[in-house]
Amino acid sequence: MSQLQRIAIAPSQLQQGQILLTPEQQHYLLRVLRLREGDRFIAMDGQGKWWLTQLAGEQGQVLESLLVQTELPVSITLMMALPKGNGFDEVVRTCTELGVTTIAPVLSDRTLLHPSPQKLERWRRIAAEAAEQSERSFVPIILEPVAFNTGLSLVISHLSLVNSQKYICEARGDYPHLLNYLNKQQTVNNSSAEWSRKQKTVVIATGPEGGWTPIEVENAIASGFQPVSLGRRILRAVTAPIFALSLITAAYEV
Repeated sequence: MSQLQRIAIAPSQLQQGQILLTPEQQHYLLRVLRLREGDRFIAMDGQGKWWLTQLAGEQGQVLESLLVQTELPVSITLMMALPKGNGFDEVVRTCTELGVTTIAPVLSDRTLLHPSPQKLERWRRIAAEAAEQSERSFVPIILEPVAFNTGLSLVISHLSLVNSQKYICEARGDYPHLLNYLNKQQTVNNSSAEWSRKQKTVVIATGPEGGWTPIEVENAIASGFQPVSLGRRILRAVTAPIFALSLITAAYEV
């Protein structure tokens, strides 16, 4: 079953036991994959539900619901200053594979890219494709780009201050390594039955080429973020979030 093709659908496409495939999905299944009547594939709604589905004409007939447990025991929000060029595309793809829940692109003082609305749709499509490939139960939410300070306000207003850990990665300065905090937090989690029953949230903020400005770091600290290091070397803007997500995933999945 794991070898079956996975297709991300909108919840509204499931109607009375049938998957109403879009023209693009029909083309992909029928023309690209060359599936035939009765062939099976997996439909996923990006919100935690999978269905074993059988091709019936140009639609899909749901055969049964599937239980999939591939998500992390922690919700991860990546707040990333947009890098130049198309580097954000690869960040969206790779961080989706690693288990990110929400990606919040922000415009910092040193951001060079000012994306068009078409870019946002592209990023959401990349996230859906990466979720299919990596057998995720959920497709990450890609928020609209906002100014950095607006992003900080959104984090504060939408996250529980009790259950969230917020980190801003800073290449300059004598800050503890992110891994130190993750290891310490895991020790607290393992010794606290009360915490284990709550949904945990980790927010990680990574900067643009040239890094965050001192004012941006100060504003993040005032909003409850802990400055952290990702090591002695200076990472590229597109490398830092992938490295940070890898550390978080390893800390919570073992």
